[in-house]
Amino acid sequence: MASVRVRLAAVSVDLDEIPCYHAIHGLPAPQGSGSSVVYDVALGRALDWARSQGLPLTLFAVGADMARGESAARLREAADAGHEIGNHTLEHRYDLVRLDAGEMRRQVFAGADVLAGATGQRPVGFRAPGYTVTDALLDVVAESGATYDASVFPCPSYLAAKGAALGAIAARGRASRSILGDPRVALAPTTPYRLGRPFFRPGDGLREIPIQVTSIARLPIIGTSLVLAPAPVASVLVRGALGEPTFNLELHGIDFLDQTDGLAELARHQPDLRVPWETKIARLDAAVDAVRAEGFAFVTMETLAVRALS
Repeated sequence: MASVRVRLAAVSVDLDEIPCYHAIHGLPAPQGSGSSVVYDVALGRALDWARSQGLPLTLFAVGADMARGESAARLREAADAGHEIGNHTLEHRYDLVRLDAGEMRRQVFAGADVLAGATGQRPVGFRAPGYTVTDALLDVVAESGATYDASVFPCPSYLAAKGAALGAIAARGRASRSILGDPRVALAPTTPYRLGRPFFRPGDGLREIPIQVTSIARLPIIGTSLVLAPAPVASVLVRGALGEPTFNLELHGIDFLDQTDGLAELARHQPDLRVPWETKIARLDAAVDAVRAEGFAFVTMETLAVRALS
């Protein structure tokens, strides 16, 4: 009897702390306890949610956040519980691809080193801040010992929305630290592939697990789109990728927070914070349930990368 090949899904969470969102919107750095609620509040909620769903998470963490002992301890607990830790660079520089070669290398290598020291688990996966990559950066990622990258976001509507948002911030007289990357990323494959040169073409390089988009129109299937869209639309988005061989749901720590978590000021600029976190989790439950109903098995990003591109 022929064996049935199980389709694989993964859920990753980028643990960008609150100062990253202030940087995006060109706002002053937050002060006090509100600057660490991703680790103090969101991570616990994310782990509880993953436990309720019986799935492993891949947590892309920023090395510099490990300087705070409480954050390092919570990430170590997640690693000890079986969740994968991925490298989200040392300092989450949105302009990473514009740095000189030495500094780019430091951000990638030191990020991995710090996370390995804090958790006992050396990252084998990498995700770039703002999903922005170049061939030069991906060469550094491969040299760092990573076995896969998970940064390519082949989504024209996301690129357009990002450009419009940056323009609106500038029109208000603020300077965002976020940048627009190479628009040709929209031409990249939508399913796992080996990186070529340029990076948005298949080749024989590092494994790439693109951010999930729908099969038709390449619409984004990420935490932000699922929680901001009306529930029926969010359901349509998820169903729009269920015919693919893999499913990669990318979330952020902020997807487990709302304005009542001391973030009322940021919520003026960040609309997803106006959605109650309980509502967000209900949306994520619906997405995971739909994916699982189609026969997908949830694994870490590392497992998905190896099995999809063995």
